[in-house]
Amino acid sequence: MASSDKLPGAYPARDGGDNLPPGDPTTMKSMMIDKGAAMIQSMKPIKQMSLHLCSFACYGHDPSRQIEVHFYVQRVNEDFLQCAVYDCDTSKPHLIGIEYILSERLFNNLSSEEQKLWHSHDYEIQTGLLVTPRLPELLAKPELQKIAKTYGKFWCTWQTDRGDKLPLGAPSLIMSPQDVNMGKVKPGLLKKRDDKYGISTESLKASRDGIMGLDKKNPMADYWVHHGKGLAVDIIETDMKKCAPFP
Repeated sequence: MASSDKLPGAYPARDGGDNLPPGDPTTMKSMMIDKGAAMIQSMKPIKQMSLHLCSFACYGHDPSRQIEVHFYVQRVNEDFLQCAVYDCDTSKPHLIGIEYILSERLFNNLSSEEQKLWHSHDYEIQTGLLVTPRLPELLAKPELQKIAKTYGKFWCTWQTDRGDKLPLGAPSLIMSPQDVNMGKVKPGLLKKRDDKYGISTESLKASRDGIMGLDKKNPMADYWVHHGKGLAVDIIETDMKKCAPFP
């Protein structure tokens, strides 16, 4: 069993409730410090996030484990996006990982070993699985067309779906839904998301007929689909590299 799939052990901490990490409630003093810092500091990296996407994802070593995910996107340039990933869009979300998104051009310049770690996005966009909550489809469509021609690498650092109250263990590589049996999103998960936002994935699918996918999908991406092998992280003990002593 890979480290990324091991169940966490017990931890000696005060429980914060079903949906909260363990720990004492935030004090008024801490809240005042936070508000003061927010007024004085720039927070420039966070303010660059300009788009909220919601979709579904599955674990790279176990596609039956599927989760709803929320991406807060920063456009670095036309070929590269970076995203903070949360498990919900409420005021008390869990930051569960990061995703990097590359254009088809940049992805095709990666080594084949690196390409194994990436997944395509065209299927989840063309089928209406990926949405832009509260942003009208007409406004979102040009951006969705761009993302449909990209690849993503998503590392999950907090497996809240298995009940982890803290970010424990090794990170897990996450993949996107695909048009294969194990890659299809579970109906209950889809209905829960659609009901929350008052949308219909089926209707969105019909409206996205004109969105084109990758020019030539690279078979090294979506590795588990094309090669029948999952990818998992394991932690091993190793000797540290020796460095010369400081003068």
